[in-house]
Amino acid sequence: MSKPTYTIAVTGLNAIDSPGPGLAVIRSLRDAKSFDVRIIGLSYETMEPGIYMHDLVDKTYQIPYPSAGQDVLMERFQFINSVENVDFMFPNFDAELFNFIKIQYQFEKELGIKMVIPTLDQFEARHKVNLFDYGKKHNIKVPFAKMIFSAVEIPAITEEFGFPMVIKGKFYDAKIAYTLEQSVQHFNKISAQWGLPVIIQEFVHGSEVNVCGVGDGKGNLLGAVPMRKLYITDKGKAWAGVTLDDDKLIEITKNLVKETNWQGPFELEFMKTTKDEYFLIEINPRFPAWCYLTVGAGQNQVESLVNLGMNNPVEPFTDYEVGKMFIRYSNDMIVDMEEFEKISTLGEL
Repeated sequence: MSKPTYTIAVTGLNAIDSPGPGLAVIRSLRDAKSFDVRIIGLSYETMEPGIYMHDLVDKTYQIPYPSAGQDVLMERFQFINSVENVDFMFPNFDAELFNFIKIQYQFEKELGIKMVIPTLDQFEARHKVNLFDYGKKHNIKVPFAKMIFSAVEIPAITEEFGFPMVIKGKFYDAKIAYTLEQSVQHFNKISAQWGLPVIIQEFVHGSEVNVCGVGDGKGNLLGAVPMRKLYITDKGKAWAGVTLDDDKLIEITKNLVKETNWQGPFELEFMKTTKDEYFLIEINPRFPAWCYLTVGAGQNQVESLVNLGMNNPVEPFTDYEVGKMFIRYSNDMIVDMEEFEKISTLGEL
């Protein structure tokens, strides 16, 4: 019996020191056993390496920045879809998800493009600014946090929190501050890049463990793989990690998906203390950049998500291989200048 071929659009083609998830998602799609794929890359900038990786990406289109709004985004996709006839879409950046959630119904009804992403309520509830209340609601330990809009608020908070403490952007970035001067510096840098508010979070001593998983929107966990970071960049991103045997972490994940009816992919970030307590520090409402590790561990969660969206049978994964590692690396591509000129001027390659 022949396999179907799906045309799948993917954002997040950057591969810098804080990489987007797009290339890991594409590699997972290329490894899918139940279908074949044609990959449409979606880029925001002309220097995103995925644009030029022709072994992974069949064609790339530039799309407008999220700040351009939903109407402009929809207009661009009407053109892309008229050429490519896209079946499924993977938004891979937090900052773009709001727009895609708002036009999801329009995408499917008018363009026939399916997505499996969180609902607006789910997306808003897990925001960093709401996470402490989210934890109380779902009986999960979360470090205490406060929103601030000005650096003048920091001295009063340092008396309450003490040092070290964590300074976080509303979308991305997190810095540990050990002094008042560092706190102000981190606040200024993060607010300039990601806007206000900035989140000040209590620091929890321990080791960071993450879970990559998928919920079906009905309370069922389709897959989950826990990972411990082995090497972390100065931006706090995992550059190497290993899958863990951690039944308690899987149980916490399963309960959270059941309580929230989480729909789509997610990454849960925890701090595990020396007393084996788990503090939830972040929920990312999409696949993380390390999601290809789940394929190596025996769970192609990306493939499962496509099958879920295309109404194909999906069996939940029940196990995974422990001790599987990923090690990220940098590489130099050689690209013709005319390709760069083409994506820059025509908006497609």
